[in-house]
Amino acid sequence: MHQEFFSNLEKILYEQDIEEKFKQFSDFYDNFKSQKIVFNHDQNSIFKENIYSNLKLIHPTRIRRPKFVNSTHSLAKIIHSIAHIEFSAINLALDASYRFKNLPEQFYKDWLEVAEEEIKHFNFLNSALKELGFKYGDFSVHDNLEAALKVTQNSLNFRMGVVHRGLEAKGLDANPFVVAKLESSNHPIKNLLKEILAIILNDEINHVKKGDYWWKFSNKEQYSFLDICNLFHQFSLAGKKLNIDARLKAGFSNEECENIAKFYT
Repeated sequence: MHQEFFSNLEKILYEQDIEEKFKQFSDFYDNFKSQKIVFNHDQNSIFKENIYSNLKLIHPTRIRRPKFVNSTHSLAKIIHSIAHIEFSAINLALDASYRFKNLPEQFYKDWLEVAEEEIKHFNFLNSALKELGFKYGDFSVHDNLEAALKVTQNSLNFRMGVVHRGLEAKGLDANPFVVAKLESSNHPIKNLLKEILAIILNDEINHVKKGDYWWKFSNKEQYSFLDICNLFHQFSLAGKKLNIDARLKAGFSNEECENIAKFYT
């Protein structure tokens, strides 16, 4: 029996039990790859707040990231913040697949593939957290990514530009700084974390590249990326120092990188 794509994805997107969410997604994705899915593009999409209920939310300006990561507690705090980004990214990929209708099948293939990889990243990080004696939900987080999802829910162009070409590319910028911070640690888990971050960076370049492709597909040269940065000035869509090499691999041009760097200086 075939599953309907959007109605089943809605259940997975809004499932609050993490283990159940991942199990449902795995079954659904297997069916998708086996072509046991049918698409009803007339299916209405709903929107509701979708923050994991066990999280303690605070304003982004109140987040304090440890400068040093020699203690188990400070290391766990860093891992937790990345795990939260990865978990949010799962919902962002699922939401893109669910919300935007009447697109080429490659679009849905791309974002389900991203969701699978974000689940893999989250599980790596959550296992590392447990090894340190903590779990997801033990530290306060902000809902910046959920806010970006909300304000771009009616526009594929804005969703791809703000979330995947903006905030996800900002993660490319952040990765080397986290690795450098880990270098200062003498904790035995350090090398495992560096391996996880290397996997994440490699995968995220491809995620941003997908965002770049679908942004250009939906944009029709209506906006430059700096227009997006201006329109959504409430979000900082690039890091303080750009990871030029990763951004070039993900679809940015040298000129764009220069302009983005100037914009956020």
